[in-house]
Amino acid sequence: MEIEKRFTQFLSETEFDDLPKEPVDMIKNVILTVMGAIIAGATCEGCGAVVNQVKEWGGKEEATILIYGGKVPAHNAALANSTMARALDICDSTFPGIHIGSSSIPTALAAAELAGGCSGKDFLAAIVLGTEVASRINSVSDYDGFDPTGVCTLFATSAIASKILHLNSAQTLNALALAFNKSGGSFQSNIDGSLAVRLIQAFVSQGGIICAQLAKRGITGPKNFIEGIYGYFHLYAKDKYNKEGLIDELGERFDLMKTVFKSYPSCGATISSTDAILALVREKGLVPEDVNTIDIRVPPYMYKLVGHQFTIGDNPRVNAQFNIQYCVANALLRRGSKLSHFEESYIREPRIMEIIKKIHVAPDPGLEDPRRPGFSAGSEMKVTTKDGSIYHKSVTIPSGFPGNPLTDEEHKEHFGDCVSYGGKPLRRENIDTVTPLISHLEDVEDVRSFLPLLISEH
Repeated sequence: MEIEKRFTQFLSETEFDDLPKEPVDMIKNVILTVMGAIIAGATCEGCGAVVNQVKEWGGKEEATILIYGGKVPAHNAALANSTMARALDICDSTFPGIHIGSSSIPTALAAAELAGGCSGKDFLAAIVLGTEVASRINSVSDYDGFDPTGVCTLFATSAIASKILHLNSAQTLNALALAFNKSGGSFQSNIDGSLAVRLIQAFVSQGGIICAQLAKRGITGPKNFIEGIYGYFHLYAKDKYNKEGLIDELGERFDLMKTVFKSYPSCGATISSTDAILALVREKGLVPEDVNTIDIRVPPYMYKLVGHQFTIGDNPRVNAQFNIQYCVANALLRRGSKLSHFEESYIREPRIMEIIKKIHVAPDPGLEDPRRPGFSAGSEMKVTTKDGSIYHKSVTIPSGFPGNPLTDEEHKEHFGDCVSYGGKPLRRENIDTVTPLISHLEDVEDVRSFLPLLISEH
């Protein structure tokens, strides 16, 4: 159980002043992104229902429900806040599909209230450390249909809660081990366009706090939860033993630097195709009336998740968020990809369905990285016009991905777009305070000072 012990030591002994600047700055961008996502997604389908449910459950008033206000038990506040954070799919992610920030930030905020306060330095350190553990485990995984968020982000949330709640090393190990037993979730939720996508994110936040609380009370988990005969390597890595990938240069090399920030409000596996069509719109002046066919090739992993034929089901926004055909048709028609474009009225516009008939998506194993199948995010596009012209566009690194990152200004614009979109707006002076607070979070005495800024008066 060397790996388990090394992770526990890393979480228990590392403090803010031990961390390099780069991963801390990355996590500040995650916090800004998730705050924006919560503001924008608060009134999205299902969010109000979850908020009403946790309020009806009641219980000890431990942590704040953001935007709506009111306090409930910490694990249920995290449940509600994470549902909002994932609702519009504009949060951070890491290939092949793990979403950490939409759980890590709500978990950390709820844990800070549960602990009676938390300094900005301790808050940042907990999120960096928990995110790094989950990022490393994600990097050696082979999920094959399991939702990485439900399987792996639990390690981040249980680690973050353990750090903020001051668990000792033995308790932290048990919190991670309990998280291993609580993991689960399937990408079928995404393919079928169900609201369960958001709830998996929320269960992860709720579960992380519960695991830390139970571990603090002495509840134990399997100590060999990674290396054991039925541990993580066996269940979620196809028995590909990769100790070096997990613990080499721990504290020096940070896998969380592979974090993706969405340039469009849709699944990360749709970004490269959206980039490609928008590039052709800019370069060739392409309009829908010119197009005869659009042929798109993507790696098999992406095809299985977002390459299926577009249909509108019970939750049109989710159907659209997780479909290349819709994302490409939308970008071609509207010359962009905005939050409003994933509302039902836009999705059902007849012109969209006419364009979708011209779009064909196919899997291409040649686009996979043979070293890490499932971690390739590029696409190849061929557009044939009605006059016989053929245009090709290859996108190897999508916008917002490592190697093609968003600028600081783009991060701020993203936050501004989210604020403008939110259905329960915040006071302007509150919004103007949030961004500089996050930029200098290490100087904040108690992160609970954030909470009044994130409550709507509407």
